[in-house]
Amino acid sequence: MTSPSSGVPARLLPRLEVALASLRDRGYEVVVGDCMSGDRVTSAPKQQRAAELTRMLLDPAIRAVVPPWGGELAIDLLDQLDWQELATAEPTWTVGYSDSTAWMLPLTLRLDWAAIHGTNLMDTPYVPVDGLLHWTEIAALPTGSTFTQHGPGRYRSDGHDDWEGDPEVSTMTLDASGGWSVLGGGAVDVTGRLIGGCLEILTALAGTPYGDVGGFGRAQSDEGLIVFVEACEYPSYDIARILHGLRLAGWFDDADAVLVGRTRAPGFDDLSQHEAAADALGMLDIPVVLDVDCGHVQPMLPLVTGALARVVVDGMRREITQTLG
Repeated sequence: MTSPSSGVPARLLPRLEVALASLRDRGYEVVVGDCMSGDRVTSAPKQQRAAELTRMLLDPAIRAVVPPWGGELAIDLLDQLDWQELATAEPTWTVGYSDSTAWMLPLTLRLDWAAIHGTNLMDTPYVPVDGLLHWTEIAALPTGSTFTQHGPGRYRSDGHDDWEGDPEVSTMTLDASGGWSVLGGGAVDVTGRLIGGCLEILTALAGTPYGDVGGFGRAQSDEGLIVFVEACEYPSYDIARILHGLRLAGWFDDADAVLVGRTRAPGFDDLSQHEAAADALGMLDIPVVLDVDCGHVQPMLPLVTGALARVVVDGMRREITQTLG
């Protein structure tokens, strides 16, 4: 375990220990790196963070790299990582979301490594709700395995758990009801390779060698492409602008569907978050599924980048089936 972006402040170290203990209780041996400080915006200088992340990804004894959470500046790692050496290694699971998108997405695009988006180490103690899998269950599956997750129809409407006051909390507070919906209505049954992440990070990768989703889509022409996106905190004007930019960069040219994660980010009277998605994606003539449970709002459905997925929204069905490999 390392912090490629932000580390853990002293006040939240008890939660970190609970998260590590939850993995040990599952039978895992845990290795904690040196890049963990929460004193500044990043856990260590970029050269040190890149070296530690590379070392862990290359170590055959380490089967998964799971940061405590995201942060702000993981993008500064991209020209520091040894991509040529990583290309010679056996794939290692990576698990994370938010700022971790900056380095996890290129692992899939450049190296064809699968990555689990939608949770992180500090979330690991939470018990999954019915219909969803814990990331450790997914990471333990052999290549070729297929698993189905269902939209639970419940989510957390506001706030976050107080990890400082209650570091052992493991039950999600899902106090609101609401399921996935299809932009413009109708049913969806679509298959393709999954790719995507956090919009605030994706916008910085578009147009760089580390964010060629358009090229990835062209390479998946036989199997299809499903792009998933989710917003952390940017208001709807910004999200509309980002989605338009990704569309103009070709990210959806070969997409068979777009999944838009549920968000609590603010909207405006004249442009809600749903309207932002409709403004930028409504002309694509492909299904756009709104309020999918991936990203920053609990219960956080894990999506595997690079996995072949089937998305079904029809009647009471809200499900994603993923096949590894």
